[in-house]
Amino acid sequence: MFCLPSSCGSSSTGLWYRRPCYAALWLQSPSESGSKPISTCPPGSGGNAFGASMPTDDISKHSTCTTCSFNQDFSNYWTANLYFKARNGTYKRVPQIPNQAVSGHNGGITVYYTSPGPKQTTAFKPGFRMLAGESTRRNSTGLGKNMQSCFRCYTGPNFQGNVYSPCFDPKLDTEHFPTVPCLGGIRTNIIFPLCWDGKNLDSPNHMDHVAHPTGGPTSFAVVNGKCPSTHPVKIPQVHLEIMWDTTAFNNKAEWPEDGSQPFVLSTGDRYSLTRPPSHLKQTLTRSSTGYGQHADYVFGWKDNTLQSAMDNACFGPTCKSLTTQADSVSGACAVKNTVDETTEGWLKELPGGGMGV
Repeated sequence: MFCLPSSCGSSSTGLWYRRPCYAALWLQSPSESGSKPISTCPPGSGGNAFGASMPTDDISKHSTCTTCSFNQDFSNYWTANLYFKARNGTYKRVPQIPNQAVSGHNGGITVYYTSPGPKQTTAFKPGFRMLAGESTRRNSTGLGKNMQSCFRCYTGPNFQGNVYSPCFDPKLDTEHFPTVPCLGGIRTNIIFPLCWDGKNLDSPNHMDHVAHPTGGPTSFAVVNGKCPSTHPVKIPQVHLEIMWDTTAFNNKAEWPEDGSQPFVLSTGDRYSLTRPPSHLKQTLTRSSTGYGQHADYVFGWKDNTLQSAMDNACFGPTCKSLTTQADSVSGACAVKNTVDETTEGWLKELPGGGMGV
């Protein structure tokens, strides 16, 4: 498990695995899109039932394949893509790189499911979905070591500067984009709440049916907090992680002339000139913040396989109660693009105009 011994003891149940993002899904966030597809070029992974208009029942019954390592998981995971904005105003998608300790893939999402121990969490139910983060947020949450969304700036090749768990130390991770060139690339992390009301599979804002423990949000793999009476059911902590190869964009001569950082989420994520984040100067031109990083989760594990995996204390990328599939099989799973739009190469604007959520 990728965590500090102090925050992930021997009794912890940690199911994690590599989820390659082979299929390019040019869709708006499924939780907020309605039925109209919008080309925001997000990395969406999982079952091929993924779409702008998602089924509200058991999506595992609507999928015929999955990009998962475990072939019982037809869930869908979505987050915004990352683009570089050059000084001349054009955009280029930032490629992904394999996560550390994971081989056989050329990029994608790593998903972690964490529990305090065997039989201490309740797996999600068919039709369950939730949203972490807010696309409209432009300032820090002030959570410090308990931040739920963060960026790690690697100081050199091979993940140099990777000392602690993600989102654990504000000296290593920030809620906003790094403001200096990252010689080894950038890692993004998003953590979901771990308490559920036990009744609603969704809510109007896709957030109110879940909550953080009574002591507030907890960092990655710290899952022992007590759930509030309004949301008494402990669910696995879901955590998404992506590695971005930003090394081709480290030449500051290609960055904005005002010195602002050049990366932007595919959803836009720009701050208001009248209310810039505290770490930026009033004199900067309109820039992306990174604060609007968010993710969607739509549960789609087949039958009771996730509950079984958590109850059997699976730890790491292998689990006796689950079966894995070859990279060639998961890589062949794809969702047909629903928007005819150029998304690769140097672009004059973000796909969809960067107006997705």
